[in-house]
Amino acid sequence: MITLEDFKKIDMRVGTIIEASINKNTRVPAYKMKIDFGPLGIKNSSAQITDLYKTEDLINKQVVAVFNLPPLKVSEIKSEVLILGALEKNGVVLLDVDKKVTNGSKIS
Repeated sequence: MITLEDFKKIDMRVGTIIEASINKNTRVPAYKMKIDFGPLGIKNSSAQITDLYKTEDLINKQVVAVFNLPPLKVSEIKSEVLILGALEKNGVVLLDVDKKVTNGSKIS
């Protein structure tokens, strides 16, 4: 079990997907995305969410991402943030916010 102090170390932020395309060189189908985190910049991410989302559905969608993990090389891109989602039988359902918020807003 982790402590509350451990949990507070996880930096989760809201960002808006501004670009999404197929990440062609992955073993498992995935999208590569650019996500706008406002004053924290635009970050790259790769996510295996092709079962439930089309690229056009992702553009302008706000997502929740873990911001302070080390970058991970996924195919030809450096994935800088980890987008959060719920694992379901038919695929990953992205976590989002129920009202539009400022890009870069911290999740608490």
